[in-house]
Amino acid sequence: MTDDAVGDRGVWFRMESGSTGSAVRRAAERLGKRLELGETRTADLAIVAAELTSNLVKHAEEGALLLRPVRREREAGVELIAVDSGPGMADLAISSQDGHSTVGTLGIGLGAIVRQANWFDGYSRPGRGTVLAVQIWPSEIDETPWAGGLTRPLSGEPVSGDGYAVRTIEGRPQVLVADGLGHGPLACVASDAAIAAFHAAPPGSPAAVVQHLHRSMSHTRGAALAVAELPPSTGVLRYAGLGNIAAQVVTPDGRQRGLVSLPGIAGHQRPVIREYEYPFEADALLVMHSDGVVDRWRLDDLPGLVDRSPLVVAATLLRDAGTRRDDACVLVARASA
Repeated sequence: MTDDAVGDRGVWFRMESGSTGSAVRRAAERLGKRLELGETRTADLAIVAAELTSNLVKHAEEGALLLRPVRREREAGVELIAVDSGPGMADLAISSQDGHSTVGTLGIGLGAIVRQANWFDGYSRPGRGTVLAVQIWPSEIDETPWAGGLTRPLSGEPVSGDGYAVRTIEGRPQVLVADGLGHGPLACVASDAAIAAFHAAPPGSPAAVVQHLHRSMSHTRGAALAVAELPPSTGVLRYAGLGNIAAQVVTPDGRQRGLVSLPGIAGHQRPVIREYEYPFEADALLVMHSDGVVDRWRLDDLPGLVDRSPLVVAATLLRDAGTRRDDACVLVARASA
């Protein structure tokens, strides 16, 4: 692997042996150097990569790790997301303390990860596995991202045809999920075109943005996609979708309400585009995903997950509800204020 192989969508590693762990650490170090984290933070990144992969190899079942760059206005960092279906932990906070171990080891792994990270979050349940998300930046950060998402390609494909994007324009948070028709490189081209058009779209409602994406994607095979605009804190969520993108609003007490997407493919023919409005109270979550994620999930089956960061919620849903027979994408967002 070369460092150029870790693009913005990241690279998934299936953690089956210690040699894979070494590959992850080397790839993380190369990515840190390319993003100019600095010598000290790149060394911290190597420690985090080594501890995460060691935990996955020694204790996890079906362990996997996503390595990718993350960006904000003036700098870039590195993000690692470890997921597994192993024994899990009853109390992740206690397990993150130095000296705590359930398997007779020194118990310093999670503590080392927390110390080196600029941002860390996780979720674990006994018998259900663990999700850990870590970010390493060259300077301090002081906030949890209001939205988080990830994609995973169909087994055997090098890239995913699904994608997502997040932007705030004129103070209005907007998110996109796109599913390029089919899978593989051509589907990836379609979702990349949707993402580029989303970032370039002028200020407008979700329906106006979807119309802009439709016009911008005529050179591709097309995509199912949806755009949502979240209120600053509480109020009304606005949503417009085409095709088989699923979306639900999850209230703090666990109730789930599905959102409406109309038939159609962005970039082809002349689809009907309509915008819908939904109540969105404080601490509610918006969950959007492609059809590579089965829609029978319920957050109240995973106690405490609704209180975790959007990224950890998304990673947990991808682990539990994502299928290996298709590209998969999950995006989760909450009001940013």
